Amino acid sequence: MEARLNLFGNEIAAKLVRHFNSAGKVIADSTLPAETQELVKIRASQINGCGFCTDMHTKDAAAAGETSVRLNLIAAWREAKVFTDAERAALELAEQGTRIADAAGGVTDEAWANAAKHYDEDQLAALAALIALINAYNRVNVIVQQPAGDYEPGMFG
Repeated sequence: MEARLNLFGNEIAAKLVRHFNSAGKVIADSTLPAETQELVKIRASQINGCGFCTDMHTKDAAAAGETSVRLNLIAAWREAKVFTDAERAALELAEQGTRIADAAGGVTDEAWANAAKHYDEDQLAALAALIALINAYNRVNVIVQQPAGDYEPGMFG
């Protein structure tokens, strides 16, 4: 399977990806826990059907020490006992932020308030930005049909 467009070979696409990556660095350097960041990226990517991002972030999380049990249960986080209350709040916000078009009313006040119990204002800013950014990455990859499965942790620097 080949992508419809080479995101790294096309000048416009490559420039866009560099800007996305710069935004991602701001989030990665925030105090939002790295484990939470990966869980959010994986869950949004699962919902959006982005195989490339699901592959990448699952492998990155595993390389960083995430357990296979937790990785395998991300899609069923509501029933899984392996996530903290803070992680559950982040996953709920990620789901609602990803499914804005599906949920009349978008992100609920309850989901935001629950996240605010666990994260300070800077972490909430990083979390909101992360949800928006991973959704942008997902959409570009799904639109161009970026193939999944070949990612190796760290291959993009």
